[in-house]
Amino acid sequence: IQLIMNLLDKVDEMIIGGGMAFTFKKVLDNMEIGGSLFDEKGASIVQDIMTKAKAKGVKIHLPTDFVVADNFAKDAASKVATDKQGIEAGWMGLDVGPASQKAFAEVVKRAKLVVWNGPMGVFEFPKFSGGTKAVMDAVV
Repeated sequence: IQLIMNLLDKVDEMIIGGGMAFTFKKVLDNMEIGGSLFDEKGASIVQDIMTKAKAKGVKIHLPTDFVVADNFAKDAASKVATDKQGIEAGWMGLDVGPASQKAFAEVVKRAKLVVWNGPMGVFEFPKFSGGTKAVMDAVV
């Protein structure tokens, strides 16, 4: 998450997806994240990141929906959950959802330069690779 702080001096827009997104959604929106990744140390600087982004005029894009699973496996049961619904206990976010995929692709399409630091989801499992593929397709 510290990398995000450093990049704010160099970007106009930033997409935060993948595991980092859950820390942001929990801190900023008090969203229930179930068993999703949460960075306790990184959580302490989320507000500072958002303050710096606002001061620099950087638009931060966070997911509004997620593909969630009942366990970390390629054959896990899955469904889509919105940030308004949150992710219930016993489930974890493993990818950004369809609405976020579309929104993130639009951000990438208008970019002149893309710096990519990681996947949108657990791309090693086909069921949870849609977010990464959507952003990649927008890049190429």
